[in-house]
Amino acid sequence: MIDINREIAALDWQREPLGLYEPIGYTLAAGGKRLRPTLALTASRIFGGNEQEVIPAALALEVFHNFTLLHDDVMDKAQVRRGRPCVHIKWDENTAILSGDQMLIEAYKLLAQLPADRLPEVLRLFNTMATEICEGQQRDVDLAQAASAEIADYMLMIRQKTAVLLATALQIGAYMAGADKAAQQALYEYGIRVGLAFQLQDDYLDCFGDERTFGKAIGGDIREGKKTWMWLQARAKGMPDTQGNVERTLAEYRRLGIDTMAHAEIQRLTDEAQTYLESLPRNEATDTLRRMAEQLVTRMN
Repeated sequence: MIDINREIAALDWQREPLGLYEPIGYTLAAGGKRLRPTLALTASRIFGGNEQEVIPAALALEVFHNFTLLHDDVMDKAQVRRGRPCVHIKWDENTAILSGDQMLIEAYKLLAQLPADRLPEVLRLFNTMATEICEGQQRDVDLAQAASAEIADYMLMIRQKTAVLLATALQIGAYMAGADKAAQQALYEYGIRVGLAFQLQDDYLDCFGDERTFGKAIGGDIREGKKTWMWLQARAKGMPDTQGNVERTLAEYRRLGIDTMAHAEIQRLTDEAQTYLESLPRNEATDTLRRMAEQLVTRMN
């Protein structure tokens, strides 16, 4: 079985100019769940694919994901990522932007290593995903500036900004292994729902997590005035304007039962995701996806 952390560690970022490449190495060495490349490799295993052939795409997905985080942290003025200073804090904003740009290029350089007969379709899937992520980021910006918003607006935003990357990782892995369109679509739909549950759990942990395990300051979304699923639900239930006060907002969430509602919605999405695995071959890899979905409900970081 492929050790994705070893594959990522083997990428060489000791290049000149160091000011461009060191932040990339710093970012990828910070760890993380490696969820996107793991999903691509797991999907390939479901259909008996050659994992070695999937590695360039798996690495490209992880490098691309981390590129988006560098730019997101600049846009959000975040201070900490995975328990360490963000790149724009450790270096500066110009470095975070430029190193992020180079990470995007590096992702495509990795994709170029795929077998020639597979590359066009993988590029199509990857580019569709990349465009949706940019659209999701813009929707996030628009949502922050909007006078009002609906739950549907938020769910579309996180579908594009978060869920499509997980879904596409699965679809690419399945495609590389020769899975048919129906199987690819089933994994894509599983990934969308897991991605939505993943983001809602992230929103929950931002409010009720433990900073030591979460890796970020608790209440960041509230301080920034983000219209998360929890905030929108609370406002719909009559929560007064707490003006970004973390303690007051969390107290309102508890009073209105928003924490319980969030748990229920995360579980619903997780259960729905599992239904899309029923049409796939039953083997160790699909069992891994079943366990992974359930772990999202209880994860603490």
